[in-house]
Amino acid sequence: MTPPEAPKDGTNAAQGETPPAVSLRVDTLTKRADFQRASRALHVATTGFILQMRQRRPDETTAHPGGIRVGFTCSKKVGNAVARNRAKRRLREVARLILPQHGQPGMDYVLIGRRGATAELPFTQLQLDMHKALGILHGRRK
Repeated sequence: MTPPEAPKDGTNAAQGETPPAVSLRVDTLTKRADFQRASRALHVATTGFILQMRQRRPDETTAHPGGIRVGFTCSKKVGNAVARNRAKRRLREVARLILPQHGQPGMDYVLIGRRGATAELPFTQLQLDMHKALGILHGRRK
């Protein structure tokens, strides 16, 4: 049985402007040592969050060596547990939308929530901040 949106002539669907469903593997950082290594690497502070980026060494073993890894953190300065969780949810969504297309393979990214900003700023502002920070870290913008 073919789905109703499948072409009847057997050809593939036309490629449009939409990005592919999975263009690059994004894994989550979980080990404290990975966060500490990222804290000594390049970083950019934006209105909504701080973005840290580091190139993984070739000898580091990961599940997907060419993939992107991302971590999220919010300290108690951001607010109570509800505010911290909301800030991290927003950071996760920004990373999910932007990093697969604009992140570089073999990199670790850490997003750090900011007090009074990450949970309250409009979501479009967080997305713009992410594009701007990635442009600076990847050397395309000053």
